[in-house]
Amino acid sequence: METAVQDQQSIFNHLIKVGTKTEFGKEHGFANIKTHEDFVKQVPLRDYEGFRAYIERIKQGRHNVLWKGQPIYFAKTSGTTSGVKYIPITKDSIPNHINTARNALLCYMAETGNTKFADGKLIFLSGSPELERVGGIPTGRLSGIVNHHVPKYLRSNQLPSYTTNCIEEWEEKLDKIVEETINQNMTLISGIPPWMQMYFDRLTEKSGKKIGELFPNFSVMVQGGVNFEPYKAKLYESIGRQVDCIELYPASEGFFAFQDLPANRQGAQNTEGLLLNTNSGIFFEFVPAGEIFNENPTRITLKEVKIGENYALVINSNAGLWGYDIGDTIKFVSLNPYRIIVSGRTKHFISAFGEHVIGEEVESALMSAASDENIHITEFTVAPNIASNGGKSYHEWFIEFENLPADMKAFSKKIDDQLRKKNVYYDDLIGGNILEQLHVSVIKKNGFIDYMKSVGKLGGQNKVPRLSNDRVIADELVKFSM
Repeated sequence: METAVQDQQSIFNHLIKVGTKTEFGKEHGFANIKTHEDFVKQVPLRDYEGFRAYIERIKQGRHNVLWKGQPIYFAKTSGTTSGVKYIPITKDSIPNHINTARNALLCYMAETGNTKFADGKLIFLSGSPELERVGGIPTGRLSGIVNHHVPKYLRSNQLPSYTTNCIEEWEEKLDKIVEETINQNMTLISGIPPWMQMYFDRLTEKSGKKIGELFPNFSVMVQGGVNFEPYKAKLYESIGRQVDCIELYPASEGFFAFQDLPANRQGAQNTEGLLLNTNSGIFFEFVPAGEIFNENPTRITLKEVKIGENYALVINSNAGLWGYDIGDTIKFVSLNPYRIIVSGRTKHFISAFGEHVIGEEVESALMSAASDENIHITEFTVAPNIASNGGKSYHEWFIEFENLPADMKAFSKKIDDQLRKKNVYYDDLIGGNILEQLHVSVIKKNGFIDYMKSVGKLGGQNKVPRLSNDRVIADELVKFSM
């Protein structure tokens, strides 16, 4: 924490030194790079599409393309815009994924004194650990790759079994996980919130008990991958009591941050935000979110960031990713130490009418309205509805409720009012009578699960985007509305 800025500089120097000998480094004049300013001039920002040609070279068996040697894995991930992406993981970058998860648990133990959970059974809801080979390189979901690196001291306590983890069909896999865990002493449960919820629902269906009663020693929930807030109330209700929660910020491209102080714990420092992983092979750059699609956006380093600004997160890493825009936006909530919250996706926003509404704003507006009325939300997404035949356009919210509001019109207005407070452009459009107040379309129970199933994306790490600037998802979801 104390040496974050110096560590970032050391990582930058090391990355450039190794990168100089790669094909990418030679093509981008790494030999002449001495400072971050030099780097910005030589290396433009790219998303995955900008790396595709280099990845193809690696698949053809070439060495020293983006990093020295060849990757030891490809993490296979389905991009929303790029189709299947193959993200390199190198011998140098694998410790970032493994050790950060370990550090999060060790920080939790040090802060709380709770070490007993390590004696019980631990479950990591993950993708299949079976790997295929692409260009001779073992390839699979990140969670499946990481499964091969679970340390020996945790391996004997880990569930589900390897065979169950290899089941591809999510519903079948979930039933098998329930069967294997229902009678065990589960103490730690980890996964992305929507899939943990499905697991909890199945356990309760089968046992008739809340999770906290079924697993009396369950004390730690580890989650990441999506914002926890929309799922939090329902997950805790399913558990039936408080458990400690550790939030992680991992991606196939790197493990960026983790919660070093526990939340929801009596007497603990409830410090907002996740500790940025500043000494783990990644050199971070930050671009003011409004500039990310500009030709020459401002790119700043850790020492220049400010609290409360919305930044697009850019990484340079020992996996061979250079000026890589990962597609997320973050905000700093503390500079000593450097703690962040994830505020949204650069490509997931609504600006069909110039309002540029982001994920953090819709989540906050909905959670505020739901909390007012003690409404629990299962899942939701928002899309523009552009008027035809002279009517007015509006934002359409597709929401699956756990319990319906007594007055849907009043509830919709509450969300709308909250969103107007959050976003001045949206407020102007509603105030100026250009947009109608948002409409809520109620999705039937398990409608989002059925939708994910219908598009072949149920399970694993797949999630529904909170926001779309078009109606591709919305038009499909209409089939699952009440």
